[in-house]
Amino acid sequence: MPSLNKKNVLITGGAGYVGSVLVPVLLNKGYQVTVLDTFWFWDSPEQYRQALAAPTDNLRIIKGDIRNKADASQALENINSVIHLACLSNDPSAEIDPEFTQAVNYNGSVNVIDAAKKSGVRRFIYASSSSVYGVKSEPRVTEDLPLKPLTQYSKLKIEIENYLLDSLSDNFKGVVIRPATVCGYSPRQRLDVIVNIFVNQAVNHGKIKVFGGEQLRPNIHIKDMVRLYEELLELPVDKINQKIYNAGYENKKVMEIASLVREAVGGAELEITPTDDLRSYHICSEKINRELGFAPKHTIKDAAQELKKAFIDNKIKNAVADKYYNMRLMKKIIN
Repeated sequence: MPSLNKKNVLITGGAGYVGSVLVPVLLNKGYQVTVLDTFWFWDSPEQYRQALAAPTDNLRIIKGDIRNKADASQALENINSVIHLACLSNDPSAEIDPEFTQAVNYNGSVNVIDAAKKSGVRRFIYASSSSVYGVKSEPRVTEDLPLKPLTQYSKLKIEIENYLLDSLSDNFKGVVIRPATVCGYSPRQRLDVIVNIFVNQAVNHGKIKVFGGEQLRPNIHIKDMVRLYEELLELPVDKINQKIYNAGYENKKVMEIASLVREAVGGAELEITPTDDLRSYHICSEKINRELGFAPKHTIKDAAQELKKAFIDNKIKNAVADKYYNMRLMKKIIN
């Protein structure tokens, strides 16, 4: 059992898309990492362990569920910091079964927050979502604008933001991060987010299907997302306590994203189809740069090139498999 120090961190959802990149980074930095995950997207925890590009002597894996209070309490033994990533991720997956989503994204998150505070955790980092803003016409969607969630997923993100902020105290401090859509390669790959969708289509089918094209979509490279979480563990906790930060980089039109991907992978046909879905999202991430000095280093084009290489190197096998698509796998699990 690791001893209690600031390097002991729990990553809920540590076997997920972002977590599978974050965990090996922290292990290589000398952290003692506990992962609490259901491992729905893996054959086994051992498969996950072997996929990590890091020595795993300081890795503790708990196959469990944040809905289970006992699992949350066990995972939080001797933990100083928490990065809470676990949830049913994205709007379509959350809409499959509202009661299931409520149980995981709200009740499970409350379990983790309550258990973390009770166990003496000093720093709690919550991964919310930029979707909490809904559709905005303002050119600069900053953290102080009114929230207008359009889905249960984003509504519950707001509720947990508020629950966490209300739970903070002198000994239990925390920060809320509202990420843009994450893109790029991960050992637990997703092929159901816009940049990754387009790369898959371009590399494996030679054609990128664009619905509409004028809608804005905010993105952040997975390496930058991971670097931000790492920095939030290292910063003085009082500097980030009770703060809310957007975390994005490139606000691009869907057509611009498709063009960047086509250029990055070396060409593909663009098939443009009209759509009634004109939802357009963008965020301003000036606050996190101004207050914390955080600035992304990687681009959509970088993500596309890295994903292309992952396909060529056969790191992503059978791109039609359900495990790469949250909604497909969740339908199987829930039903």
